[in-house]
Amino acid sequence: MKTILMLILFSFCFGKIQAQDDIEITKNLVYAETNNKKLQLDIYKSKGQKEPYLIVWVHGGAWHSGSKENPPLGLLPYGYALASIDFRASTEKSFPANVHDIKAAIRFLRANALKYGYKSDKIIIWGGSSGGHLAALVATTNNDSTLEGSLGNYTSTSSSVQACLDFYGPTNFLTILNQSTPHGLNVRLPALAILLGKPLDQATELAKSASPFYQVDATDPPIFIVHGEQDIQVPINQSIELFSAYKSKNLKVQIEFVPNAGHTDPVYYKKDMMEKIDKFLKEIKI
Repeated sequence: MKTILMLILFSFCFGKIQAQDDIEITKNLVYAETNNKKLQLDIYKSKGQKEPYLIVWVHGGAWHSGSKENPPLGLLPYGYALASIDFRASTEKSFPANVHDIKAAIRFLRANALKYGYKSDKIIIWGGSSGGHLAALVATTNNDSTLEGSLGNYTSTSSSVQACLDFYGPTNFLTILNQSTPHGLNVRLPALAILLGKPLDQATELAKSASPFYQVDATDPPIFIVHGEQDIQVPINQSIELFSAYKSKNLKVQIEFVPNAGHTDPVYYKKDMMEKIDKFLKEIKI
């Protein structure tokens, strides 16, 4: 009952209103296993919808917390399905374990598209905050064997994504500290040390490997970036840097600055933003 109520409230607040009875939910699918953990995901679809494009949601939580529960469903009424995934926290295993997990989830989802009823040729990845960072990193490392990993039963299936939605995610770990507010530093320094397995000043090359900004090349998929102008948690310059890197390669990119919005503000998920995202995805033939 609690889950149903949360989904109704989320749909009401953050997009077109869609009754719970109209949503088909497949919970706790195991997409891979590590030595001590089953990695799971949930799939949300509008009932009766035939072969929608799939969005993979990557939750935030400073890389060390958060879960797949209560993902944003505002794009479902526009003709998309959504898979919300769990992955290993940085406190369980440092980078790149989380990227390995996410790419394993994408392989699982692509391999099982016919079974669960969505298209497999074009997959969209979406994340917020640290999840936005991970989404952008996965998107900018399509076909990168060093970040692929070998989890799951579908290692020969592609983990590539064809579009990315990056909501207020860090993108360049070598510049973020100088851009940060005191509040941001208090959160970020310990979080990055846990993510990378050592303090940032001792992990320059690893930090570059974990930064989407340094991974951008001419083969990367289109990206839609959203950032609040009053975000004191993740500096807005992080999104500007990724936008500029994309523009330098003549890649498809759109950035939306949200006035008066702080970090994780609910305004990011409201109807007008969902409509902009849908238009962007339609323009790139998704």
